[in-house]
Amino acid sequence: MRFMIIRKGDAETEAAVAPTRELAEAMMRYHEEMGRDLKILGGDGLKPTSAGAKVKFRKGKPLVVDGPFTETKEIVAGYTVVEADSLAHVLEWARRWPQIDGHGEVELEIRQLYELEDFGDAFSPELLEVADRVLNRT
Repeated sequence: MRFMIIRKGDAETEAAVAPTRELAEAMMRYHEEMGRDLKILGGDGLKPTSAGAKVKFRKGKPLVVDGPFTETKEIVAGYTVVEADSLAHVLEWARRWPQIDGHGEVELEIRQLYELEDFGDAFSPELLEVADRVLNRT
């Protein structure tokens, strides 16, 4: 099963405050240790919302809204995608998140990713082939 560990944004991530060397080292140690136990499939930090945009659809028509966005509690600052046997296993690792990050005030959200097979008959064998090609799985 694949899971995403989502690091929520805060005032510092929105202000593009660079990590200290101590934090960078702690995060690399954490991910290195986690990678010995879970398969890390990807992950990155995200730039502040001031460097981004949203596309909202109203009655099917797109509306582009430039950042920054005001609701910081809903902002994603970074993510790691892992493969694990269970949510409990990922939670075990989330509890070990470096306490130095966010001055000990970090919110993580763990979400399981859908697999195409979870959608049953909605994906025909032909659509699964397209998905494999699009996702570079062939």
